[in-house]
Amino acid sequence: MARLFAVCLVLLSFAMAAAAARPATATSSSSSTADAPPTSGDCGSDVQDLIVNCQDYVKFPADPKIDPSQACCAAVQRANIPCVCNKVTPDVEQLICMDKVVYVVAFCKKPFQPGSNCGSYHVPGSLA
Repeated sequence: MARLFAVCLVLLSFAMAAAAARPATATSSSSSTADAPPTSGDCGSDVQDLIVNCQDYVKFPADPKIDPSQACCAAVQRANIPCVCNKVTPDVEQLICMDKVVYVVAFCKKPFQPGSNCGSYHVPGSLA
């Protein structure tokens, strides 16, 4: 039962991190895109979708990084990344490798903005 709980937390973390693939900052700017999803709300179905399709690609250990499946990338593309990222807690970050999350969302062509945050994880680089 504890292992199932841990897997669920890992997947939740990934989903949240994937949500951060869209630029998300503490101060929202309307200059991004008019149709960008809100940064908060109920994105539980996105989290579940990411868990089901992406968990194998974001678990520890940090290496090796494995290219995600088409199903995982489809889930990343559908996800409300800012909402999911808002759900990433320190406990979730203990269960999933945030470096792998960054790799997966970049591979799926929805990369995090350098310098942004997902949960407490700071995406390497600086905001341009």
